[in-house]
Amino acid sequence: MKLIMAVVQDKDSNRLVDALGEKQFKTTKLSSTGGFLKEGNTTLMIGCEDEHVDDALNIIRDNCSQREQLVSPVSPMGGNADSYIPRPVNVEVGGATVFVVPVESFHQF
Repeated sequence: MKLIMAVVQDKDSNRLVDALGEKQFKTTKLSSTGGFLKEGNTTLMIGCEDEHVDDALNIIRDNCSQREQLVSPVSPMGGNADSYIPRPVNVEVGGATVFVVPVESFHQF
């Protein structure tokens, strides 16, 4: 048995949960916050048998799109901020960060 932990953008989470549910994958949805953009993310925990991991990964790949987003940079700390003119920059966001870990045992009470 494996535990799949997928960190996805909030914008993709409902579509992904629905797609996983259609294929009988049970998920636990946790709210999380990204470290880079400090925006809301969703972390999904999906338990599945080893032979179904590739199916779950394909569903995640198909439902979590990457896109560009304009982000305003933070002003420099400790320097002279008077001459600093922040210009928004495009960064790539979205997609999914996925961890697949072995499960030693599983109990449901």
